[in-house]
Amino acid sequence: MLDWLEPGITLAGCENASPLERIDTRLLLMHGLGLTRIQLITQSELQLNPEQLAIMDELFSRRIQGEPIAYIVQEREFFGLNFHVTPAVLIPRPDTELLVELALQYAPDNSSLLDMGTGSGAIAVAIAHQRPDLQVTALDVSPAALAVAQENARRHLPAAKVAFHLSDWYAALAGQQFQTIVSNPPYIVNNDVHLQQGDLRFEPVDALTDHADGLSAYRHIIGQAHVHLQSDGWILLEHGYDQAEAVRGLLIQAGLIEVQSWRDLASIERVSGGKLQTQT
Repeated sequence: MLDWLEPGITLAGCENASPLERIDTRLLLMHGLGLTRIQLITQSELQLNPEQLAIMDELFSRRIQGEPIAYIVQEREFFGLNFHVTPAVLIPRPDTELLVELALQYAPDNSSLLDMGTGSGAIAVAIAHQRPDLQVTALDVSPAALAVAQENARRHLPAAKVAFHLSDWYAALAGQQFQTIVSNPPYIVNNDVHLQQGDLRFEPVDALTDHADGLSAYRHIIGQAHVHLQSDGWILLEHGYDQAEAVRGLLIQAGLIEVQSWRDLASIERVSGGKLQTQT
């Protein structure tokens, strides 16, 4: 048992004694004890019983050892929605909301959109939730990730609003075309030191890195885009902080036009994209 989780400790005592950030402490208390934020405040003098102490000891210990709070509580907010997350998927991050915003802007009315490497489904579900006129398709090569994405779709959308496919990139999409393609593929360079730091230590490595130079997924997605992208359709790709120029180069090399990059709230070029020229 953690030293500060002594018998008789109250909810308020947990908040004051915890070595974690206050927001993490509150999230763990709410999750472990089944309390709302209001109950946490109004019942601040509630003493934890032995069973509750054991539950909180496990949760606090996991967080102190570095496990991401999102995996412990199994949820993360993204684009105003609460998504179920497990170690089978990346934790949705605020940076990726830029990709969703651009997809909402560039996807024509009543058109089709493809999310490649959907993971938790955060991108596809957020887009479909905001734009019920779109026909959204999402794919992932991981059955475990796809199960999480499907659960999130059921949580936030009408039945069958997003079509899910188990697919290694375009493999399961023979003959299918889309007006918009979006993706946040693995882009961390193999053996990058960041893979052994912070939350990344606990996230699925194959969703983080291509085990190469960080650009192999972009080469494949962009290289085959002309087969699956309709004329005048846009492809929008999230990438690393230092990859915008390289991704733009791949888009230009593939013959896409209006190639550009967009900056996130930290003024980092976070998403790059281009349009497939009208076929004559």
